[in-house]
Amino acid sequence: MVLSSAVPSAPPADGYHWNGKAYDRRGEVTALQRSLPTLRATVHIPNLDLPAAPPPPHDPGGPACPRGDTGGVNVTWQQATAAPAGLRCDRVGFDAPLWVLFSSGTTGLPKGIVHDHGGVVLEHHKLLGLHLDIGPDRPLFWYTTTNWMMWNLVASGLLTGAPVVLYDGSPSYPDPLRLWQIAVDHRVATLGVSPGYLLASARASLTPGRDLDLRALRTLGATGAPLPARSYQWVHDQVGPRVQVASISGGTDVVSGFAGSAPTAEVWAGEISAPLLGVALEAWNTDGQPVIGEVGELVVTQPMPSMPLYFWNDPDGARYRDAYFSAYPGVWRHGDWMLTTERGSVIISGRSDSTLNRHGVRLGSADIYDVIDKLPQVSEALVIGAELGDGAYWLVLFVVLADGAVLTQELTRVIKAAIAAQASPRHVPDDIIAVTTIPHTRTGKKLEVPVKRLIQGHPLSQVASRDAVDDYDALGQFTAYAGGPPQPPAANDTTTSTSR
Repeated sequence: MVLSSAVPSAPPADGYHWNGKAYDRRGEVTALQRSLPTLRATVHIPNLDLPAAPPPPHDPGGPACPRGDTGGVNVTWQQATAAPAGLRCDRVGFDAPLWVLFSSGTTGLPKGIVHDHGGVVLEHHKLLGLHLDIGPDRPLFWYTTTNWMMWNLVASGLLTGAPVVLYDGSPSYPDPLRLWQIAVDHRVATLGVSPGYLLASARASLTPGRDLDLRALRTLGATGAPLPARSYQWVHDQVGPRVQVASISGGTDVVSGFAGSAPTAEVWAGEISAPLLGVALEAWNTDGQPVIGEVGELVVTQPMPSMPLYFWNDPDGARYRDAYFSAYPGVWRHGDWMLTTERGSVIISGRSDSTLNRHGVRLGSADIYDVIDKLPQVSEALVIGAELGDGAYWLVLFVVLADGAVLTQELTRVIKAAIAAQASPRHVPDDIIAVTTIPHTRTGKKLEVPVKRLIQGHPLSQVASRDAVDDYDALGQFTAYAGGPPQPPAANDTTTSTSR
């Protein structure tokens, strides 16, 4: 734990284990120490039993340090907890700042979002206690990282008195059943995972409902991306027909959800059951009118308690207003495409600022991903629709090929035929290009908007923050496509990486 005059963070460990390997993080801890001019002490957690690196010396020319020129001291966890400390509660106002959460960076540089105490407590009590139905005898286990808003939501599980299960490790090590086994071991009532994890479980032909005792599991939550219809069927068949699928759509912006499920709500494959309690959720067309049965902008027409107080380093609120209220004055526009069905359920089809617009028809990237995820030759894909400077529109599909696969003309034909048959001919991309990897935010979301902006010619430094991307260098490969499609290969070039 780095102790300073600022809010302390979680205790830094000397390292961690992932997929059976140990990773030394003492260098990163030292870098954090150097960046905190008011540093008092660092509580050291010996996950790897490595000695703590000495605190860096204080820079005499820098800001004053409370401990003179030492730059703080290292304290072991045993030392920090040796003397019991009393619990002190300070009364604060409803709108007292609680924390700064950073947006994931899917649409550009992350935003520092400041939420308040009261709004977060209300929203989290509602989402966890009512919609997910957790409580003192119903443990919650939602697999997440500490840099995603879901971590904050999980911590709020304690508000309901529910036991909270935490796991620091890979979801597939030592075997693909790892998360399911943890749910069994701790009799978890609500398990939360990503749509990608459910797809991976299906691809691995897992049958957790048959192989494990999941009788305590009541709800299977999923968020972070649209959940395809076939995952609902897989849960029914391979996890259990009585386990409710709770697909949730929300965001770091409100550190809560807009639409989700409830114990009393019906479930339809490929759909989110209903707007959450107290959320005035609608889909609006370009004229600012609510629509049913057609795709529109996701808007919230009345305030939610956990909407941000303000953005960090946005003194006049200009960036805040531009982010949410510039399209429809006084109405929150979140930046997602949404469809409200006649029965009141919700379908989220992707980010509206990364929308695919083929011949004037708006398409959802989720429709294409749903097709690609079924192809064994492709391990991951990223689809981009970019308006180019010459007025042209380029719909391109970047693919990471599975081991042993090659992007031949035949495989290109197979991919395009599958998209045309299972989505529509309008969804078929102009080009399919093989890349080494797809970049994501730290929370696992594909960087559609930053890649689109690279294709449109924006410099890399302006489209994404290095700290917000899992593989920042991977973005560099997309700068080769600035301005549009690559030139056809020369006649004597036998390399097949781009196919039309």
